[in-house]
Amino acid sequence: MSDNALKDIGEDNTLLIVDDDEPFLRRLARAMEKRGFAPETAETVAAGRAIATARPPAYAVIDLRLGDGNGLDVVEVLREKRPDAKIVVLTGYGAIATAVAAVKIGATDYLSKPADANDVTNALLANGDELPPPPENPMSADRVRWEHIQRVYELCDRNVSETARRLSMHRRTLQRILAKRSPK
Repeated sequence: MSDNALKDIGEDNTLLIVDDDEPFLRRLARAMEKRGFAPETAETVAAGRAIATARPPAYAVIDLRLGDGNGLDVVEVLREKRPDAKIVVLTGYGAIATAVAAVKIGATDYLSKPADANDVTNALLANGDELPPPPENPMSADRVRWEHIQRVYELCDRNVSETARRLSMHRRTLQRILAKRSPK
């Protein structure tokens, strides 16, 4: 972690991370702590709203789809309580419409999952109109496809037939993809 990045964070290094994917939430919280932030985590919209109301942080990373609702509800509360907060919305469902909605409500930036801690840090510390630099090691198209298939598979409770139907692919093709290792 460079001293410049620490200076960019500023005096108030409070960070709220709201995500219902617990392993991802813990990994991101640890990584952001190493980068100089003081993270506080929540797994639900209700918990995120409570923290945003009681202790509005300077920074926030909020998942769009949570088990009990929409992460944009947390963004709205945080924007009300702390207008200067820098907010990054994360989602596994990258779509232009949701990106526009997130920015209109007050998100500073919008990242598709899986985003790593460097992408999140760059988005949080970007100045105004300045865009964060492109990722150092972007995922390959094969890896993005594989991640998307895995996400839908998990959302379908590991039901191959339902996943294949939702992805509009043949069940046997999906089974072959799931049997392989993840691409680099």
